[in-house]
Amino acid sequence: MTDITQKILNFIDLHKGEENKKSVIENITSAVSFRGSNIWILACAIIIASVGLNVNSTAVIIGAMLISPLMGPIVGAGFGLGMYDFELLKKSMKNLLIATVVSLTTSAIYFYISPFKEAQSELLARTSPNIYDILIAFFGGLVGVIAVTRVEKGNPIPGVAIATALMPPLCTAGYGLALGNYAYFFGALYLYTINCVFICIATFVIVKFLNYPVTKQLDLQQQKRVKYGVTILILLLIIPSIFFAYQLYVQKSYSSRTEFFIQKEFLDKDYPIIYKKIRYSTAPKRIELAFLSKKFTDNEIIDLNKKLTEYDLPNTKLIIRQDTVNLRKDIMNQINNNQTVVDQKDLLINSLRNQLALYQFNTAQINNEAKILFPTVTSLKIGNYNVEEEPNKSKIIPVVLFQSKKKMDSDTKQKMKLWLKERLAKDSVEVYQQNN
Repeated sequence: MTDITQKILNFIDLHKGEENKKSVIENITSAVSFRGSNIWILACAIIIASVGLNVNSTAVIIGAMLISPLMGPIVGAGFGLGMYDFELLKKSMKNLLIATVVSLTTSAIYFYISPFKEAQSELLARTSPNIYDILIAFFGGLVGVIAVTRVEKGNPIPGVAIATALMPPLCTAGYGLALGNYAYFFGALYLYTINCVFICIATFVIVKFLNYPVTKQLDLQQQKRVKYGVTILILLLIIPSIFFAYQLYVQKSYSSRTEFFIQKEFLDKDYPIIYKKIRYSTAPKRIELAFLSKKFTDNEIIDLNKKLTEYDLPNTKLIIRQDTVNLRKDIMNQINNNQTVVDQKDLLINSLRNQLALYQFNTAQINNEAKILFPTVTSLKIGNYNVEEEPNKSKIIPVVLFQSKKKMDSDTKQKMKLWLKERLAKDSVEVYQQNN
């Protein structure tokens, strides 16, 4: 081995800065349990995350993820698998189940009693996992377990809590449970399960890489049974996980090819799309589209279906929705109706502005003009007085209060009154001198 290779290996060696293994195991074991305060913290974090999803606030959701104690039993399960510690594994799985049930119950109760039940974008994002969720869970789990095995923990733990995002899928599953929407419930629970499994697998990998000691059993036969049992459980986790990852990769790849087909065959040709739905679960798969103005003949649709194989989209059928109703006309009518509503609102706003202007005066400017025309005036204030002339009929009269260096005679006051009537464009104005 060359010196350069040795230096590189030393540079990336995970054993450097590693905390004592016994201390790490004690810390992990103590963080597994969900009792007392941990349950309350989890329930409060779930409520916060549910509110964040309810009001579509990313900041609130992030805050809930930071205070959530859910990572403890998942990392504990990974350590239990890596060390063949059946007791730690059993305790971790039991506490993870408790935490999951508490979380689902709390979020379901919140969404059931919440008056706001619309599915916001933050909530919808947690109903259909993709390949990136697996990558985030796995590498986030790697960072998390590396951090907990260090003497200097540093600042990765909060980032791991945010990146792996265990809370939002649980809250979304609770939302689906509360509203009886089982597509949301199972989709979000699927994402939560993927996150848990891949964090657990990442923990198992690091535990094995760092050579954590295998737990010894007093009975050799018991030790073998535990070892075989944990090995089977590891395989049961890893094999479906590979299948999940592959399945999501295939779906993402298919989606990318579909978008490329739509871009090349329609959008690049200036055919605006007003409806798009890709159905993966049907046989054959279906791409459903509707267009704003373009009408396709039967032969054109047949040719487009033939082109699907050129874009590596086998077992797929293109369906173009072309109703007898003129979609463009409907959309333009809707746009015109919306514009009419906007125009009516603009007229109302302008009317209110004009009415408001009748009762507002540029007091500063009038004050300056008054001091020039009437040199003894030192200050001038204008207000409105509501006079009821008849039942359900009133009149607004401006009232002017001014201060003067000396008492103003009646002729001068009358001149000021006539000037203010012209200046304010009012039929009537009340003028009073205020004592200094």
